[in-house]
Amino acid sequence: MNNDTTRSIDVMMSETRSFPPSPDFARHANATAALYSEAADNPEAWWTRQALERLTWDVTPTVGLEWNAPFATWFADGRLNAAVNCVDRHVAAGRGDRVAFHWVGEPEGDTVDITYADLLARVSRASNALRDLGVRTGDRVAIYMPMIPEAVVAMLACARLGAAHSVVFGGFSADALADRILDADCRFVITADGGYRRGAVAPLKPAVDEALERCPAVHRVLVVRRTGHDVSWVADRDVWWHDVVDTASDIHEPESFPAEQPLYLMYTSGTTARPKGILHTTGGYLTQAATTYYYVFDIKADSDVCWTSADIGWVTGHSYIVYGPLANGVTQVLYEGTPDAGGRDRWWRIIEKFKVTILYTAPTAIRTLMKWGEALPAAHDLSSLRLLGSVGEPINPEAWMWYREHIGGNRCPIVDTWWQTETGGIMITPLPGVTATKPGAAMRPFPGIGVDVVDNDGNSVGNGEGGYLVLTHPWPGMTRGIYGDPDRFSETYWSRFPGRYFAGDGAKRDSDGDLWLLGRVDDVMNISGHRLSTTEVEHALVGHPAVAEAAVVGASDDTTGQAIVAFVTLKLSADEATVDQSVLVAELRQHVATVISPIAKPRQIILTPDLPKTRSGKIMRRLLRDVAEHRQLGDVTTLTDPTVVSMIDGLMTTHANDD
Repeated sequence: MNNDTTRSIDVMMSETRSFPPSPDFARHANATAALYSEAADNPEAWWTRQALERLTWDVTPTVGLEWNAPFATWFADGRLNAAVNCVDRHVAAGRGDRVAFHWVGEPEGDTVDITYADLLARVSRASNALRDLGVRTGDRVAIYMPMIPEAVVAMLACARLGAAHSVVFGGFSADALADRILDADCRFVITADGGYRRGAVAPLKPAVDEALERCPAVHRVLVVRRTGHDVSWVADRDVWWHDVVDTASDIHEPESFPAEQPLYLMYTSGTTARPKGILHTTGGYLTQAATTYYYVFDIKADSDVCWTSADIGWVTGHSYIVYGPLANGVTQVLYEGTPDAGGRDRWWRIIEKFKVTILYTAPTAIRTLMKWGEALPAAHDLSSLRLLGSVGEPINPEAWMWYREHIGGNRCPIVDTWWQTETGGIMITPLPGVTATKPGAAMRPFPGIGVDVVDNDGNSVGNGEGGYLVLTHPWPGMTRGIYGDPDRFSETYWSRFPGRYFAGDGAKRDSDGDLWLLGRVDDVMNISGHRLSTTEVEHALVGHPAVAEAAVVGASDDTTGQAIVAFVTLKLSADEATVDQSVLVAELRQHVATVISPIAKPRQIILTPDLPKTRSGKIMRRLLRDVAEHRQLGDVTTLTDPTVVSMIDGLMTTHANDD
């Protein structure tokens, strides 16, 4: 083992399997290997060419990047309208009859097809209504909605008016909503009476009412009637969507805006500080969203039916449900509910019905589907699928292989993508048709993106070594800063490695130089002088045939500095059988020691029916660290099921298995 003090993260796992694209897929792929060399020669010129080819400009930009570190502008003298690029131009080109969204509500049979012509009429009516309610260019509008068509319409209407939207995930608390409204100084809120979740009405309007007790500047609330349940009403503030939008004119003349016009704010949570308002502007962001969607997902707009399973409350929903796909003029599925609403085969029924060709989802969702077993997807015709994607966190090789075999039929390329709220679009990914993929690897930077892995001193690490992931030069979709706090932006992302962007993720280069993401460096554990990634230990655990999902944290230990504590859920086949838990735990500990090293053997393994997850599917390891170190639990309001943490806390107490 190399114990050089400049090493950042020890790398102990390897993956030798590789899956090249089929000759047929490669022959028809949008991307070619030449993209890499073209972009490397002059990234700015390459991105400028993409901007001109993929977007419609009212005023063609003559400048590309202007860089005043750490702040960038792209295409600053160009003018365009994001909504026009997503809707109007497709209708004008004669594609108005193409379905933009197959919308599927959670209740069975609650569906509607919305064509691009329909979408244009809806967005125009909403734009006129918002203008009549007082929304002006430069305003900020908070959107707090379920996954219904009106949510997308609201986003596009704001973009059409040059008013920045701030979408707040519908599962957030009233306090979280108020914090975001206040930080952005929103004067308008668009919401719904509620939505449906797991067969029940999930109210939203009461949270808005509570939040606005702290937000006196908000003077209009536009409310969609989704569920029809009774809601409280504030006269002269609250307005029904159907009263003002449905009756508005469906003709709206858009205006063009500078490329650097703010498009949206997306808030990310901080553990100790207030949420960060990540600001994205129009021209550069839309360029990257449209370009990455076209190449990474190999889009054939005339025939593809795409499904990104995220919520619009997260950046994945912004870039790869709204702006990227609609800029490319594709047909999509938009689904309101959970994977098991109406049965654990709901996703497979949706794919079968609409002949979905591209599925983009999170590793946590894949592992949940994996836990439910391969018999469910096997009972449905998934032959329409031709490409699969993964997003949100590193995917373990076992889940990757299950995804490939049982969902993709061993024929679909998998694009495992790394990017962040702050980056705006995909940064590291295989290119289908070009890349021979490895299970669990993000592989290499997208063309035009500069990436490095560095040690503590900022020096590049070699192949087979791990370190800190940094971005080395500006890119079009990069955030333009933290809203109202440029100093915090500089300190948060640019101070650790001057001149390079660092957002807190670890990575490794394998022996071939391909990139593997190791999760947040906050999750790196110091075990007897070795810096180990929680991701590698989790991958080893999920590689055991009985394990569906695992979350690993480091807990304080007097002997080793930190000790590994693992929380493990079992596949149904193992969970339902008579399992001697002590035997299984011992087997799992030895399995990790064999796959990685005895150094990585967990001190404790807690078998649990579930893990604490946000509604975007991310595991809240911060809460698990609180449990492992017997601390008072932090905020649980963003969890899908807040009771999970207290259940695990009880298991930790009663079933701990210390050496």
